Amino acid sequence: MGNCIPVSPSVLESKNSLDLLDIMGNFSYNDNNTIFLDYDAAPCHNQYCPLFQRVAPTFLAVTCAIATLGTGALLVALVKRPHAWGWPQSRVLVAQLAVAMGLFATLLLPVAVGISQGWWLGTGLCRLTHLLWHCSLFAQGLLVGSSSCSTAWCRWDPRSWRLAVAVWTGALLLAIPAALTSGTVAAPETTCIRRSVDVLSPVYLLHLALCLCFFLLLPAGLLVAMLAMPRLRAGWKPGIGVSWLFFGVWVPYGVALAVDFLLQAQLLQLTCATFENFDYVLGLSEGLGALHCCLGPTALLATQLCRHGQAPVSGS
Repeated sequence: MGNCIPVSPSVLESKNSLDLLDIMGNFSYNDNNTIFLDYDAAPCHNQYCPLFQRVAPTFLAVTCAIATLGTGALLVALVKRPHAWGWPQSRVLVAQLAVAMGLFATLLLPVAVGISQGWWLGTGLCRLTHLLWHCSLFAQGLLVGSSSCSTAWCRWDPRSWRLAVAVWTGALLLAIPAALTSGTVAAPETTCIRRSVDVLSPVYLLHLALCLCFFLLLPAGLLVAMLAMPRLRAGWKPGIGVSWLFFGVWVPYGVALAVDFLLQAQLLQLTCATFENFDYVLGLSEGLGALHCCLGPTALLATQLCRHGQAPVSGS
């Protein structure tokens, strides 16, 4: 879901890089992903977007296939052995995590096609994609966070139904700023990009604040709460740690988003090394986060198999 925009048939320029160049009064650039100081200095080369254009479609397609198989296997296990899922990996919680990861994985295929062949589905579907993409992420964050603090997901009852409605409705509402900041550009090939508004626009600042809350502040706050509150520490079980895989793979992206904002808002100085390398950091961190839809189902299934493999031993 990067902001790489084709600027000519043979050259790709990063939207992030274009914004960074715009804020540098003493830099100029040419059509080879290169920037030059106005005085005698070596040029800075940013080759991220050509690499992104080559690698991302395959990566996303393979991730989508593996995640679809893993989520399908997880759903089959939930249906065939409904009573085998006990707290902390209750059927109620795992089913919702599977739906969220499946939704995320489903969106990878159109994104991959859009990167390789251009986005031809229109601005509305581009924004819908970003809406559902972030809705799935925020729903998972809320599910993992709530399961770490309470046992509301132990079973389906009126309380858990109300909580589920609140989680998914809240996730959808919180994803609206992501949809509003996204959009399409034609340069000359139409591309669906993550940010089509100014970095200081209120809607983007709201979206950024929400992402930082979910990817950084929420896991940090939960860890502090568990360390400070004996009741939460006593309720911690190893199975809960599997759900925390979601936070583990998305924390680097949260950090990268924060640094990206500081650079584009001119709160950090842009150097040649930063120009050349930071897009790789941002892209790789987002790619790592996307792997959660593959790793999550696999980890949940593996933990369940290990738990049942140890059951006869503990009962003997």
